Amino acid sequence: MDPEELLNDNNEKRQESPLKSLEVDLRLYSESLREVSVEVMVEGLSGYPIFIAHQHEVSLGELVLDKNELNTEWSIHASTLEEFIERGIIKKELKQRFIESYKNPHDYMCLFVIVPEGANFVYFPYGKE
Repeated sequence: MDPEELLNDNNEKRQESPLKSLEVDLRLYSESLREVSVEVMVEGLSGYPIFIAHQHEVSLGELVLDKNELNTEWSIHASTLEEFIERGIIKKELKQRFIESYKNPHDYMCLFVIVPEGANFVYFPYGKE
């Protein structure tokens, strides 16, 4: 086997790893995030809570779960659709499309997952426990 083949295999495993570790952390965080989501909606801050999952520094939303304090792989910030529009992450003209695709916030957490390759929205079901 060539050394390059070994490097490619390692890179593929490394690319899988962040999302696998995110799933593990989300299962751990599930109930806490559901509580934050409900609080955001009940307090009238937004009908569309968004959680930002990241492994580096992010200046968006408010930190709710710190990976360093919790000894996990991912930190989570809480934000809202309104902040995403205000900051230009979601264009104003695409607001309605986002709302139409937004899943029930009582059943799913809306995540904006930031990885070195980019960022994307993901919906992850809250645990049934």
